[in-house]
Amino acid sequence: MEPRVGVFVCHCGTNIAGVVDVARVAEAARTWANVVHAEDYKFMCSDPGQAMVKQAILRHKIDRVVVAACSPRMHEATFRKACAEAGLNPYLFEMANIREHCSWVHEDKQAATLKAIDIVRMAVAKARLLEPLETRSVKVEPKALVVGGGVAGIQAALNLANAGIKVVMVERQQSIGGRMAQLDKTFPTLDCSACILTPKMVQVAQHPNVTLYTCAEVEEVSGYVGNFDVTIRRKATYVDPDVCTACGICLEKCPKKTTSEFEEGLTTRKAVYRLFPQAVPGKPVVDRESCTYFVNGKCKVCERFCEPKAFRWDDTDKVVHERVGAILVATGYDLYDASALGQWGYGRFPDVITGIEFERLNNATGPTGGRILKKDGTEPKSVAILHCVGSRDRNYKEYCSRVCCMYSLKFAHLLREKTAATVWNFYIDMRCFGKGYEEFYNRLLHEGVKFVRGKAAYVTDQPANDDEKGRLVVSAEATTLGEVLRVPVDMVILASAVTPQPDAPAVARRFGMSLSPDGFFMEKHPKLEPFSTATDGVYLAGACQGPKDIPDAVAHGAAAASTAMALISRGEVEVEAATAQVTEGACSGCKVCQDICPYAAIGFDGPKKVATINPSLCKGCGTCVATCPSSAIVGRHFTDQQVLAQISALFAG
Repeated sequence: MEPRVGVFVCHCGTNIAGVVDVARVAEAARTWANVVHAEDYKFMCSDPGQAMVKQAILRHKIDRVVVAACSPRMHEATFRKACAEAGLNPYLFEMANIREHCSWVHEDKQAATLKAIDIVRMAVAKARLLEPLETRSVKVEPKALVVGGGVAGIQAALNLANAGIKVVMVERQQSIGGRMAQLDKTFPTLDCSACILTPKMVQVAQHPNVTLYTCAEVEEVSGYVGNFDVTIRRKATYVDPDVCTACGICLEKCPKKTTSEFEEGLTTRKAVYRLFPQAVPGKPVVDRESCTYFVNGKCKVCERFCEPKAFRWDDTDKVVHERVGAILVATGYDLYDASALGQWGYGRFPDVITGIEFERLNNATGPTGGRILKKDGTEPKSVAILHCVGSRDRNYKEYCSRVCCMYSLKFAHLLREKTAATVWNFYIDMRCFGKGYEEFYNRLLHEGVKFVRGKAAYVTDQPANDDEKGRLVVSAEATTLGEVLRVPVDMVILASAVTPQPDAPAVARRFGMSLSPDGFFMEKHPKLEPFSTATDGVYLAGACQGPKDIPDAVAHGAAAASTAMALISRGEVEVEAATAQVTEGACSGCKVCQDICPYAAIGFDGPKKVATINPSLCKGCGTCVATCPSSAIVGRHFTDQQVLAQISALFAG
């Protein structure tokens, strides 16, 4: 029986119709073999547009549907659903992309229209050969994994746990809290970071539905949406948490000191340590790299003073296996290494510090007890804050880090509040986009802070006059004045760019995600699904997806949790049917496909000596199809015959 094809061409407002003559495309389609109906409409994805498709299927007995519109990533699922509602197998639908592949990349209307006709002709050629495929459902494990214990991960874990879903949280450091735990005040309300974060940290640790693993990392992830098998390595801490009472005596008695990473190297911590005073869990761990006992076999002073006898020197790493239905990645962000930007003198001049270092100086639990002091212990009389250090610069990071303007304004306020210093802000332009942010900026305008519109060129200690002797000098062009300024100061604070974590590429590979050009994790859709990834069941929470302030990170974590909750609460999920399939008689058993499969979906049947494909893991990417030297693997919905038919249709035009 000959196929009956229906073609529907979308205007997409003026996105397509502004460049492509869509009526002409539909008219051309009516002349092609097997096309029994063709029409165009303003918005095919709208309810009337979908109704038009469903009515045409029934009225014209259409058994193949082609919609020429935008990217399949946008609306393939929409039109598959419309076909299914009209009684047609959803895999008898084909989408032709004439927006991203045509109207958006061309200006010549005549040429764009001819190209659109070619694209639709190719889609029709493939549609004639489409075969119905059957989807299947798999059970969903009612448990979620949250990777990362910053504020976004904490919010996601609490939302899931409060909904009755079991949560496994993995944090690589001794305590949860992330970057927010290092902050003192938070803009624009200037409330205490610890005061609002610590209660949430405690809630996570005490929640009956949350299993918290600190000093731990995810080593391996296998499985598929609804059924992920996760291998977690819990690193040896040499302290038994079930015995330890967190009394803190070992912290006092330990004689060995090492650099404190939490304090950004501004002071030291003990080899037996808690990350910070409000750490959750509050029980200390031993830093093996710094501990005298592990270096030379001597000491154990901490053990002698430990009344509960909690130290376990034979402790080893433990491997834990968890099965979860959804994974939320909340691994946070890092800060640009300011020492790589030599023009600002970080690492050469002691009183050039980063923003996060200033946070620790200003914090009551920090190395100076909250006093803002220079390295020589004196209070600065003049301070310069340099915005966009590494951000909005083609030489470093092109993107805006979003939080720098506001935390620079916060620093200026805190400096004016705690010291008598003159404060200078050197900025490109102010980006105060959030609720109450512009008001905070206006407040600073009346607090005596000096604002210079112009990016600082460099910081030097070479004086040009007596006033500059013994001081740091910031050179910057004041664009509103049209002149170059030299401003002598006692301290310089660098508002460093927010960057992806250094191990983001490795984490992306582990969880089957992609990276965007800026190095952050790639979302499924930048507007409609900023918390989903291309791997079903894996979601993003917080600044690992891109720079965010605290409210946005919390909202993003809650959104990711909501999406994961929807998946888990369904109890089962449909698995993609357009997967690869092995023709056993043609398979030579070479295992080449097994080595290159990015989803670990290909196994090997030893007795038969042929490759096998797990359809639940397979994403239909086609890598194995293209690689197989025996042509023994077929990509369902993208068969050789279908692809060759498209090529023939292109040249036939």
